[in-house]
Amino acid sequence: MKKLRKIVGVLLAVLVAFAVGVYAWADITTNRLRAQTFETHMVDFPIPFPIDPAEVSAMGLTEDAARQLAQRRAAERGQHLVTARYTCIACHSANFGGGVMVDAFPIGSLLAPNLTLGAGSRTAEFQPRDWDRIVRHGVLKDGHPAVMPAQDFQHMSDQELSDIVSYIRSLPPVDHTVPRSTFGPLGKILVATGRTKFSASQIASHSVPHPARPPSESVSAEFGKYLASVCMGCHGPDFSGGPISGGDPSWPPARNLTPDTTGLKAWTYDQFVTALVKSQRPDGTALRVPMTLMASYGQSMTETERQALWAYLQSLPPVSKTVPTP
Repeated sequence: MKKLRKIVGVLLAVLVAFAVGVYAWADITTNRLRAQTFETHMVDFPIPFPIDPAEVSAMGLTEDAARQLAQRRAAERGQHLVTARYTCIACHSANFGGGVMVDAFPIGSLLAPNLTLGAGSRTAEFQPRDWDRIVRHGVLKDGHPAVMPAQDFQHMSDQELSDIVSYIRSLPPVDHTVPRSTFGPLGKILVATGRTKFSASQIASHSVPHPARPPSESVSAEFGKYLASVCMGCHGPDFSGGPISGGDPSWPPARNLTPDTTGLKAWTYDQFVTALVKSQRPDGTALRVPMTLMASYGQSMTETERQALWAYLQSLPPVSKTVPTP
């Protein structure tokens, strides 16, 4: 019995030493990855985008009146963008005073900062280039990678980003200081093993110019492709689905959205809309997180946006990939 206890004790000591070693490796690797610096291009764009001079002249507006109208229109466009196309509210909350992406031990606390002009704001001194760097590149002002899922927004146009900033700046200031994001033991292991990646390292180039303006809105695959760029973070660049990189480990794999028999081939447009706005599959069963978080965005989309998104998904090359039902 004494010999058995000794063997068990030795095994436990080995396991503890192994666990400590793995954690130390994960901690060092995570710190090294967070210490990386990324160079991005320097861009500039107006906030808000001005009204066309011809319209200003036709309306007989003064310079101040034209500026106020431009701000009002930009804020209105920005409100639609953050409630229908871009998932800013899901992380930063509806008042943009900061929110939670993940807050669970042992993964860590991945927190979205306060973007308003209140106390604790991370953006009070931001210039257009700073907004570009964090939103479309996932890079902080000091060049280090952020936990911002910028791969979902790298195709956002200058005007859309300007409109979103105009909307955020039109909101009441929120006094809220959000702590910096931290990784727990499991979170560090996920980062160190590449299961969770910083968006800055997933973006192929940080020097490719962004479009100045979004494409014209129409029921077309071209416009739908533009809208679908925010879906690639979960569904992949070919929209065939699979494990969600950087998401909560409890999330199920993303569904195959291509028109394959393992994807949406048998779906109708109405069934697609029901899934998008009600989080409900054709058989009546409920979708799971994180797709359920998208329902409010689907509800806020215009019919043109929903039809264009469907047109693009139907135009994709079929990819045969069976993933567990989300």
